[in-house]
Amino acid sequence: MSYRAADSGHRDIYAPLPLINHERLKLDTTTPFIPGYVKNRVTRSSDPAQAYASRVQGRQILLENPARDSRAKKEREEKRARRTAERARKAVGVVSKKESRKRGIWKLRKEEAKFELFVPLHMLWLGYMSELLSLAPQPATPSADPASAMPGTAGMHTKLVKADFHGAIVTVRQSKNPCLVGLSGIVVHETENSFKVITRKDEQKLLPKLNSIFVFAVPLYAVSASSATPPGSSADADTGDVKTILDMPHIEFELYGNHFCYRAAERAGRKFKHKETIEL
Repeated sequence: MSYRAADSGHRDIYAPLPLINHERLKLDTTTPFIPGYVKNRVTRSSDPAQAYASRVQGRQILLENPARDSRAKKEREEKRARRTAERARKAVGVVSKKESRKRGIWKLRKEEAKFELFVPLHMLWLGYMSELLSLAPQPATPSADPASAMPGTAGMHTKLVKADFHGAIVTVRQSKNPCLVGLSGIVVHETENSFKVITRKDEQKLLPKLNSIFVFAVPLYAVSASSATPPGSSADADTGDVKTILDMPHIEFELYGNHFCYRAAERAGRKFKHKETIEL
């Protein structure tokens, strides 16, 4: 088959293409295709070999845009990761908030909401505070001036804001709800926005942190965590009242609920900054 060109005679379309510089291109290991192709095409450079060596040789060059993962594939991978995390969480026994509410884990029956039942937890918290704050042991002879035994409280603040308050006795000093002022009890559950306490009257109360100021006490002297009844905390034989931190030498601190609306696990790794407290 042939055709007639406008400026020449008959040409065979099956004829081999004309070679560049009338030389046949040979490819082997000594003369690979890419270096020769690049050097022949770099016509604006005075030294094509130098341009190839400095810009192309030994470098990874992206010739086209990589294929992106589709949105459906990303969603499938996210679902698979969530299922894997859920199985791992169930394997170690971690219970979510929704599941804990469904099971009623943090709900106490009336016969369980007894102040005396949580006094051992309070004693363990006193030992925990003694180790956390590195309190000094109680001297053999009591000092005439209690202020002389007061440790430096400057270093305590950064430790207390990250401490665990399950077992502490907190008291509401100020609140926008006047019915809550004066309520005191052992913390049995702390959430992001509230303290759940058991009062001395064996009542379960929920104290919101927002717009409230609390007072809690730590021992002045070290209390052993292994001892269930530290000095001064045994029950009174005549009245039967249970002795707590409020019945022994202690240090009181104020806790502003507006700056404390975090879970206990989040506070442990959080960096708190100094804030001015101005109540309008």
